Amino acid sequence: MLPSILPLLLLSVLAEAAPGKRATAASAYCSNSDGNYKLSSIAPPVQGSGSPGSGSTWKLSIDDTSSGHKQTIVGFGAAVTDATVTSFNTLSSSTLQQLLNELMTGAGAGFALMRHTIGASDLSGDPSYTYDDNGNSAGPSLSSFNLGDRGNAMATMLAKMKSLQSSLKILGSPWSAPGWMKLNGVIDRTTKDNNLNDGYLTRGGTGSTGYASAFAQYFVKYIQAYEDLGAHIDAITIQNEPLHSQAGYPTMYMFDYESAQLIQNYVGPALAQAGMNTDIWAYDHNTDMPSYPQNVINVAGQYVDSVAWHCYAANVDWTVLTQFHETNPNIKQYMTECWTPASASWNQAADFTMGPLQNWASGVMAWTLGTNDQDGPHLSSGGCANCRGLVTIANGGYTFNPAYYMMAQFSKFMPPGAIVLSGTGSYTYSNGGGVQSVASLNPDGTRTVVVENTFSNDIYITLSTNSGQEWSGNIPSQSVTTWVLPAA
Repeated sequence: MLPSILPLLLLSVLAEAAPGKRATAASAYCSNSDGNYKLSSIAPPVQGSGSPGSGSTWKLSIDDTSSGHKQTIVGFGAAVTDATVTSFNTLSSSTLQQLLNELMTGAGAGFALMRHTIGASDLSGDPSYTYDDNGNSAGPSLSSFNLGDRGNAMATMLAKMKSLQSSLKILGSPWSAPGWMKLNGVIDRTTKDNNLNDGYLTRGGTGSTGYASAFAQYFVKYIQAYEDLGAHIDAITIQNEPLHSQAGYPTMYMFDYESAQLIQNYVGPALAQAGMNTDIWAYDHNTDMPSYPQNVINVAGQYVDSVAWHCYAANVDWTVLTQFHETNPNIKQYMTECWTPASASWNQAADFTMGPLQNWASGVMAWTLGTNDQDGPHLSSGGCANCRGLVTIANGGYTFNPAYYMMAQFSKFMPPGAIVLSGTGSYTYSNGGGVQSVASLNPDGTRTVVVENTFSNDIYITLSTNSGQEWSGNIPSQSVTTWVLPAA
């Protein structure tokens, strides 16, 4: 009988090992403030009310039927800066491959959304640069366009990431136009006339004088150059933090209607004429000025399909994204930048991921993906000296920082194509203790529930679903815990 049994046993083993096999039992994974849990497997929830004992309890609910469907997940990730690329390239080829596998595949975080800097940012080594500095002489034909060593290294790194994560979406954002395109003639060092020389501030308006057309072609050439190196650019914003002007590193102020007119009359048509499918996202700045992206969409909605938000408003309020969705239900939204300094609270990255997801964001990205053990390299004047990456590179190796694990609690278990579900029960008290949660229906039918417990004690959660199920289990103190539930 053995010969007839062996094929059946072999098929059983292969089925268990098959990648992407739908979960048939619940599982749970946890990362916590103490660091003894790092995407660690813990006791899974059970069906029914379970056994909470005398501990604290909490009720959550999710609508996992079609009536509860909200936004679709595009991905999670971070900014690939010059600091990231420079640090990563100090690793041996085998160590780099291992790191990228952990970042980009299901073996680790499964990141599928990366933002990169078009030219220098505050997280670049000296000197500042763009892809067409041209000795700071005007060159509207862009005949001197050149990615340079750092641009080529950036594109090559993104191409490696794309080879590991087929769902990867890449967003490009410039910190400044080339100096010769600006009224002040420089990339950085002054805030005086720190604007694009495009005619917007003259009586004639945008495009009447200056370099609006050259500015648009700069994006075309950049996208083509990255494509040639295997890094397809899925989306751009035309200016990082357009309401921020600072002398110490590359910045450029851009008014809302100026941005709208540039997109509608120059950048959008230039990309279309070049046959590019690269999307344009509006704004790329804080939640305290929602009128900016609204004005851009009102004028340039033909070319703009998404809005990018940052976390740096004095009192960040992610419900702004829900309000924006109610007015613009067909516009996607993303949280595209929030820093992760060593001084941040244990759950800072969980907060800037959870809040946007609860409020219609389709993706979240941290600032930045990787740095060296000096939180750099960064510009010596005006560079961010305490912008620690999700990964720190040192002595030929790498270390994942707490923010990495907090983001991976979402990214590893909410893949691209997952649908965020409506839910109830999240609440945080004025003293900071509370429970926040977000859930998704995944492409394979499983359901993911991410629970952030900021209490200093464990909480026993009971989760009810609109499909008629009840699940319950323990959430460790000061942790982010992810439940993966089998298909209903």
